Amino acid sequence: MSAATNSNESYCTFTLASDVTAGGLPSEEEIAKQLESNDPKVKRHALKAAIMAMLGGEAMPRILMQVIRFCINSDDKPLKKLCMLYWEVVPKYQEPSSDQILRAASGGPPVQRKLLPEMILVCNALMNDLNHPNEYVRGSMLRFLCKVKDEEILGPIIPSIKACLQHRHPYVRKNAAMAVFHAHRLHGESLIPDGPELVATFINAETDVGARRNAFLMLYNESEELAIQFLAKNLDDVSKFGDGFALLVLDLTRKACRRDPNQKSRFVRVLFQMLSSESPAVSYEAAWTLISLSNSPTAVRAAAATYTNLLNSQNDNNVIMIVLERLEKLQKKHAKILQELLPDIMRGLSSPNPDICKKILDVAMTLVTSKNVAEVVTTLKREVSKTTQESADSSEDKGKVYRNMLIMAIHGCAVRFPHVAESVVHTLMDFLSSDGGMQVIIFVRAIVERYPDLRPAILSKLINTVDEVTNNNVMCICLWILGEYCETFDAVTDAFDTITKQLGNAPFIVQAEEKQAQEQAAIEAAKGRKLVTKNVILADGTYATQTVYSEPKVSQSALDKSPHLRKMIIEGDIFLGTIIASCLTKLCLRAPDVGVDAVTVKSMTVKALLAMCGIVKMAEVTVSAQKSSLADCSERVTLCCRALLDPKAKALLKQTLLSEGKHSFAAFLAHVQDKSSSGSEESKDEMVSAQADDLIHFRQLRSLTAQGGDLDLDDGSDLARATGYTDGGSLLSNELSHVYQLSGFADPVYAEAFVTVHEYDILLEILVINRTPNTLANLTVELSTMGDMKIVERPQSQTIGPLDQMTIRASIKVSSTETGHIFGTIVYEDTSTQEKGYINLNDIHMDIMDYIRPATCTDEIFRSMWAEFEWENKVAIATSITDLIEFVDHIVTSTNMSCLTPHDRSEKGSFLAANLYAKSVFGEDALVNVSVEKKEDNDGKLAGYIRIRSKTQGIALSLGDRITSVQRGLQPNKKH
Repeated sequence: MSAATNSNESYCTFTLASDVTAGGLPSEEEIAKQLESNDPKVKRHALKAAIMAMLGGEAMPRILMQVIRFCINSDDKPLKKLCMLYWEVVPKYQEPSSDQILRAASGGPPVQRKLLPEMILVCNALMNDLNHPNEYVRGSMLRFLCKVKDEEILGPIIPSIKACLQHRHPYVRKNAAMAVFHAHRLHGESLIPDGPELVATFINAETDVGARRNAFLMLYNESEELAIQFLAKNLDDVSKFGDGFALLVLDLTRKACRRDPNQKSRFVRVLFQMLSSESPAVSYEAAWTLISLSNSPTAVRAAAATYTNLLNSQNDNNVIMIVLERLEKLQKKHAKILQELLPDIMRGLSSPNPDICKKILDVAMTLVTSKNVAEVVTTLKREVSKTTQESADSSEDKGKVYRNMLIMAIHGCAVRFPHVAESVVHTLMDFLSSDGGMQVIIFVRAIVERYPDLRPAILSKLINTVDEVTNNNVMCICLWILGEYCETFDAVTDAFDTITKQLGNAPFIVQAEEKQAQEQAAIEAAKGRKLVTKNVILADGTYATQTVYSEPKVSQSALDKSPHLRKMIIEGDIFLGTIIASCLTKLCLRAPDVGVDAVTVKSMTVKALLAMCGIVKMAEVTVSAQKSSLADCSERVTLCCRALLDPKAKALLKQTLLSEGKHSFAAFLAHVQDKSSSGSEESKDEMVSAQADDLIHFRQLRSLTAQGGDLDLDDGSDLARATGYTDGGSLLSNELSHVYQLSGFADPVYAEAFVTVHEYDILLEILVINRTPNTLANLTVELSTMGDMKIVERPQSQTIGPLDQMTIRASIKVSSTETGHIFGTIVYEDTSTQEKGYINLNDIHMDIMDYIRPATCTDEIFRSMWAEFEWENKVAIATSITDLIEFVDHIVTSTNMSCLTPHDRSEKGSFLAANLYAKSVFGEDALVNVSVEKKEDNDGKLAGYIRIRSKTQGIALSLGDRITSVQRGLQPNKKH
């Protein structure tokens, strides 16, 4: 492609505010007239308008001479700055004629650029500013010269740039060093061949931190050997040269050692010196540089210690997360060294951010061993105790989430190291009545099953704390544990007495007297509102009068004296009533086997039957959200009553009721453990790219007879090794799926876009082909977006020769997970007919799947988010798939989500429910519940609903549209 002829694209490196465009830009004549004014404000306004007009594509050739005549020698500092901006955007070369462009496009000699004659005056003005007595004028001009790329302009002023290296002011010397670097990088051999030697002499005598840093940057890029020599001479003084210089030294270290590993010994000393730098940026960069160059235990230990110091000394959450990611990567190869620093890592749990605490716990749990588990558990127990002592107004949000994290971490330690389970389980059981009670009771349930030796103490503690449980779900698990694992005389009798005492006598409905007492207390509370006035002393010592309303507390003595278990049943918890019936039945069936006498067993049976009858009556009378569970409750309670009253039913059901529950739960724990262990092993195992005994093929050493064929069998493997892709066909198809045709083949301009999505950014590479025999000037792709997308970089105007093509790039920023559209128009001008043309482009539909990533979470977190999120989208199932699990697998694959509900593929049923979870790149959660049923009366077709919930409306609607499209697009009997 030929060089860009648009001056804006070639030279513009800034963005100018458009405050001067209010009311429209003035014409070229008006700007020229305003530039002749003696008022600097008028000149500044006119020059801004000229810059804005030229950025918009206007040529304005008359303005250049006006600026040279009336603005170039002004002493007004803002006007001087605008002049520098104007020099960037103004065309510096004569525009080639159309004949020259056509000859170059047809294969003739390239177009030779000629500098405008006016640029000689501009070069003279630049030289005058470089010799200006004001050091800030010199410095700003040197900064401007770092943006000039034209050899014809830089050539005459090189001596002035060199002279500025000896200026007395450090601001001038600092920018002069950068100007020398820029000139040598672009035109080193022709303009300033002695640049590195000049800067090497300069840096040895320089004392300013900024000037020394810029000079070292020039040596680092243009003459690496001189940079290394300077570093070797001043090795002990690197810490005094500033943070910028130290970061350059680290870049030089990485560059030199990667090219020549034998250079490592020259930089080890300075790297260890930088680890103790006061600058966190320098110490962080030095740590990962040291790790990348050396795997010795001493180097890794020093770098890890630096990371932990940064972890505990920094307040920025982003910095802490970056350090934790480094520690996580370090743990994969050097876990034993990090185990020594585990206490220092866990000191970061004092952070108020729950995300940081979660990351620290994830890293810490991978470093726990039998040697340090006791210390880790002690720290976790101390942190759990702290969560109850924190004030509600300071860390309430963190307290609940953080407590659940700690309990899960303790649970993991107890599963891996059984000897610590006894020391933590009793401590955690004190939190059964707190917000983290569900996590605690799940942990207790697993410990009771895994470690039979701990059951007596845990069951005794659980029986004594049942009266403190206030959460219905926690109470259900407590009663299930008591019913399954109480296998001694004392445990059975104590558990039965405690449950019946907490439950009380039937009926389990609100009595008329109690209801009347509550209504009377409410009436008294409404009447008893009193106005109280008192004098108070303010913080500044003055007196003030304070008036408050005092209300007597509502007296609910009847309910307050009731145990929590009875309150839950009276409030209509039918499911809990079913659990109570099952628990009491198991205790009564097990009582004769543990030595309870027949009279006591009969008394227990009668109490259990009365309680179950009261529960069924409560379920029939009470109006609650669980009214639909009445039939299941009645069927379950009837089965329990038959097991207690009918000897034949008792003989058939006793073994099932007393043992099958424990066996199922043990199998569930084994499945969870196998799944977690297999997942960890898969994550550890890396894909082997080549075996140790594989042959190595050297194509250059192969004989000519082996290369006689047209097809080389090693091409595919060579390509796979070079690119990292084992399936070239899938790679090509993946790229082609992101190519969108924007215009038709019969249009004068054909355009297609290749879309690359990288988290928050969308990059459009638009291929534009001129299908006409004429040159198209000022061709612009004007884009617009719909949705939460913003165009960051708009395409510039281009000039395309006959039958030529070019690639135009545009950048779009995305702010949320929402289906968006990109649409636009191509505008161009035919140079032969001077007519303007417009081509409307096809829309680009951005798929939500580009932003969705599979994720996992616990069932408790899923339920809490499901209850919290307010946006729901309900999609009816209409598919040709007839297998339940196959349909769920298809939905999981099509939506790029992960299934949280384990399924046994060997079992066949008519109903299936599953929870799916995913996260967007913007941190948004997407929850999906699939409830599908196979109806035999509907020719075996699947029916049901898929419910989507999210915090924002966009992701719920977009995900619903995605699910609707993928399930309707299936072919009958198609396997996925």
